[in-house]
Amino acid sequence: MDDTSGVGVLDKAASVLGALEAGPATLAQLVTSTGLARPTAHRLAVALEHHRMVARDMQGRFVLGPRLNELATAAGEDRLLAAANPVLIALRDHTGESAQLYRRQGDHRVCVAAAERPVGLRDSIPVGATLTMHAGSAAQILLAWEEPDRLHRGLREAVFTATILSGVRRRGWAQSVSERELGVASVSAPVRGPSGRVVAAVSVSGPVERLSRQPGRLHAGAVVAAANKLTEVLHRAGE
Repeated sequence: MDDTSGVGVLDKAASVLGALEAGPATLAQLVTSTGLARPTAHRLAVALEHHRMVARDMQGRFVLGPRLNELATAAGEDRLLAAANPVLIALRDHTGESAQLYRRQGDHRVCVAAAERPVGLRDSIPVGATLTMHAGSAAQILLAWEEPDRLHRGLREAVFTATILSGVRRRGWAQSVSERELGVASVSAPVRGPSGRVVAAVSVSGPVERLSRQPGRLHAGAVVAAANKLTEVLHRAGE
């Protein structure tokens, strides 16, 4: 029988992840630290890599993968969503524009909370809507602080450039005009988890006629303040 079959496979996979918690490891080092047979350690590490729970560094060593961070972020989503609605409502009332909260899921971003402008022309993004990571100020925010290899992959099909994302990191907020949809402008800022990783983007969006072609001048301060409030919530929860 394959020694990675049955209930014990979970224990063995956990031992691989536990070994990588100490830092990058070659296959030989994994075998030593876990006590697993070399073929077993290799099969498990490759299987975990397929699910992005394990990755490889520049030297080809096994390291903990990005999926673990994503799962940890998702575990904090209830706290984030519980705090999001009042913050978005206040942002909408202050700016007069629709406000949204986006989280990245793979190669897309999802609107997980929103406060719509009640009347007049508005940019309506329903909760649950899946949007591209190739355009829009929220996409810029969710990509700008990614690890270099993931950032470069994300830029391949993006309408914004590496230079634009450099400016986003410097300012701490992003703006877009007719990137995602003709005639729509937006401003976004990052929400950070306890580790400092960007876990979500707060945005306001509306017609260019109201937000102008420099929407950040109008609303960056308010959007950054709203994002910082949500960051504080997550940091208190992580203490």
